[in-house]
Amino acid sequence: MEVKINREIRNYTESMFFGLSMRQCVFSVLAIGVAVLLYFMLKPYVGTETVSWMCILGAAPFAALGFFTYHGMTAEQFLWVWLRSEFLEPRVLTFQSRNLYYEILKPAIDRREREEYRRHD
Repeated sequence: MEVKINREIRNYTESMFFGLSMRQCVFSVLAIGVAVLLYFMLKPYVGTETVSWMCILGAAPFAALGFFTYHGMTAEQFLWVWLRSEFLEPRVLTFQSRNLYYEILKPAIDRREREEYRRHD
């Protein structure tokens, strides 16, 4: 018997159904539900091939939400952070260089430049 252990404990996810986590399972069922709903709503109006493509396009975002992670954030957390940073709390960052070494030595540099100027006169 072999037990698989993640190297990083924070990457552990509990498998619920077919190796999917609870989150992935819920979003997969939601994607299937959207696909079935689209099929029955659109079947009387368009052909079978068109309906199948519309079902795929309609269900894909819901399926992707269950598997999406970015820097350890789920899709909802990422969307909320992006919304806050871009629209709710945008900040304009301006660059102002500051040379601390030059500021410390400025009096000595000015003094030397004055001495050089006086020698040349």
